[in-house]
Amino acid sequence: MAVTQQPQGYARSEFQTGLLDFCSDCGTMCYGCFCFPCLGCSIASDMDECCLCGISMAIRSVYRTRYNIEGSLCSDYMASMCCLMCATCQLKRDIDRRKEQGIF
Repeated sequence: MAVTQQPQGYARSEFQTGLLDFCSDCGTMCYGCFCFPCLGCSIASDMDECCLCGISMAIRSVYRTRYNIEGSLCSDYMASMCCLMCATCQLKRDIDRRKEQGIF
């Protein structure tokens, strides 16, 4: 039997919260402020990656690609270089929301 249609992935989307939406999840913000390396390890664990990858631009790019989120390597780089904590907290908020929605 020939395959005539490729399986569809996730629809094109955006991150579910903005880069500076700290107040939408104060717990994640406090986690990032008081134990930033632990937050990175939590993200890496969620993504089945090495703990050292959790606070890097690469994990953000992998996540964005996996869930078909708008953006580019350049935007990932800029978010990570301008405010690594903001970018990391945004990623964790998005992971948590996708878990709640059952799509992670």
